[in-house]
Amino acid sequence: MIRVEGQVLTPEGFLSGALEIGHDGRIAQVTGSPVEESHVRLAALPIILPGFIDLHVHGGDGHDIMDGGDAVVHVARFHARHGTTSLAATTVTAPPEDLEAAFRGISPYVHNRPEGGASILGVHLEGPYINRERLGAQPDHTRPMALEELRFLHAIAPIRLITLAPEIPANRSAIRELLAEGIRVQLGHTQGTYEDAVEALSLGASGFTHLFNAMPGLHHRDPGVVGAALAKADFAEIIPDLLHVHPGAILAALRAIPRLYCVTDSTSAAGMPDGEYQLGRHTVTKCLGGVRLSDGTLAGSALTMDQALRNLVNSLGLCLAEASRCLSTNAADHLGLQDRGRLVQGARADAVVLDSNLTIQGVILEGAWFDSHA
Repeated sequence: MIRVEGQVLTPEGFLSGALEIGHDGRIAQVTGSPVEESHVRLAALPIILPGFIDLHVHGGDGHDIMDGGDAVVHVARFHARHGTTSLAATTVTAPPEDLEAAFRGISPYVHNRPEGGASILGVHLEGPYINRERLGAQPDHTRPMALEELRFLHAIAPIRLITLAPEIPANRSAIRELLAEGIRVQLGHTQGTYEDAVEALSLGASGFTHLFNAMPGLHHRDPGVVGAALAKADFAEIIPDLLHVHPGAILAALRAIPRLYCVTDSTSAAGMPDGEYQLGRHTVTKCLGGVRLSDGTLAGSALTMDQALRNLVNSLGLCLAEASRCLSTNAADHLGLQDRGRLVQGARADAVVLDSNLTIQGVILEGAWFDSHA
């Protein structure tokens, strides 16, 4: 039995006590006395939160998921150092041969967590079934939904999430078949109307990709996809790097969408010095804390989930419990994962240990202590 003492966040609130972990890598029990969150950062004990779950990760530490090979191992290890214990390896819009190479690189690690790295939940297929008018930083290899291509890729490595533009008829008509394959459908990189998005939700789409980005802005007479998300969605992802979305818009989304969850949309530039990096077939530049194409378009991010936590708490004023739900629980719920994203008996022992400044002191991956400073 492993015992980690601290102020442990449970679904019912903080306990000043310990997380007890069995030899099977699962939580045996959480013990302790209730403590008010207002006292948590004032005490000497470390803070223990559920491990972060990032459903939109393109890269990190100089490696891009689209590189194939063992790139996903380097990405998983980098993000684990920043508290991410599970992630969705995210592809970009690309030719079929590039996607196949990326999927073959991901496949061996879906059921075998990279040593010292975050668990790979599967693939977030961001494109190629998106709208050319809303590429954002995606390379221009868009095409209408091709179920044969998708099933070929899905057989190599499981697709857990797909981003598509619902205004394209072939995409919209495929939603129910995608759900039957166990794939969650998110709306994004879209020029669609409010009505397009509402129809897609009625067909079973359940999320929105980097809300506010790569979609028309909200207008009171033309609310668009953003309006549909704020009016109808239970889930949506958002990038809290304070560059992609204004803090006020994040707060508005938090009030409207019950289970908004945060993603990094991180690229190979995350954790690296300023300079040029790859995002699929695009060359991107990291500078001034962001990642951009040559024309200034934001191209993913250099964000990590521990910095996202600090942004939510220190800049937006969220309490730790609410920030933790946005970084862990809500993402787990979107994928229907009840064994992570919460520190309860029987769940995977995935946790983040922080000091009062919300700096990571260590990460627990399936019950094993991982020194984030190593």
